Amino acid sequence: MRKCYLVCYDVRDDKRLRRIHKLMKAYGEPWQYSVFYCTLKAIDRVRLENTAREILNLKEDQLLILDMGSNEEAARDAATVLGPGLPEAASGMVVI
Repeated sequence: MRKCYLVCYDVRDDKRLRRIHKLMKAYGEPWQYSVFYCTLKAIDRVRLENTAREILNLKEDQLLILDMGSNEEAARDAATVLGPGLPEAASGMVVI
């Protein structure tokens, strides 16, 4: 079963920041530069977390994974946006 996650990060080093951003683009869609929406199987969530641990300096950087449940429509509807809206749900998006 897939679940929806909001993943946010704060990375202090430019090289690590680029690597985390590239990793996140492989797992989800950007809602803001350092905020991604992901729909993942349990194993993919573990893979994402393990790869992020390898990239981040856990004394300086932070990554937050927020579980938004398994209902994608409800997860998207739970977001309140001020300013330009969120991107439309990617139809046919390949989920790792």
